[in-house]
Amino acid sequence: MFYRDERLALFIDGSNLYAAAKSLGFDIDYKKLRTEFAQRGKLVRALYYTALVEDQEYSPIRPLVDWLDYNGFTMVTKPAKEYTDAMGRRKVKGNMDLELAVDAMEIANSIDHMVLFSGDGDFRVLVEAIQRKGVRVSVVSTIRSQPPMIADELRRQADNFIDLEDLRSIVGRETRPGRVEHPMDEEDDDDYEDDV
Repeated sequence: MFYRDERLALFIDGSNLYAAAKSLGFDIDYKKLRTEFAQRGKLVRALYYTALVEDQEYSPIRPLVDWLDYNGFTMVTKPAKEYTDAMGRRKVKGNMDLELAVDAMEIANSIDHMVLFSGDGDFRVLVEAIQRKGVRVSVVSTIRSQPPMIADELRRQADNFIDLEDLRSIVGRETRPGRVEHPMDEEDDDDYEDDV
């Protein structure tokens, strides 16, 4: 699936990858993940996309964002929007799909292989557009969770599908007890309007 001389770029949908790993019962070791894909080809860029909840004294994702920023990842962030739904529950909205798609289209002429860490079916059109530029696309998510974390149409569009479970022994570490939840955990893109 990978060729040592091809130029790779990793596009990580942070909340989506977190949810997939959580559903499988492990955490991602991002240092190992970057090292693994740097060995599979010439790693041009590793981009990580997440919304950040501002106006909090402590953001549980801030240490991860800072670590990634200092360890070879390009961080793409924006403030998340908080609101209360009709049931009175606090919700957080932080969709980064557009930012990821624009960056992917911009870098497509400089890479041979895109690795997308997301199962979001909205990315099917992006994958198709990237493929038309001659770039191979691998998608990393999982079908081994209940329910599966990847949309069928995205899996079919990709040149390669890599189940996250198959990477567990390479890039995983067991979930620590008492771990703070990812602030975007409650996000379900299909349930949100574009503007809150």
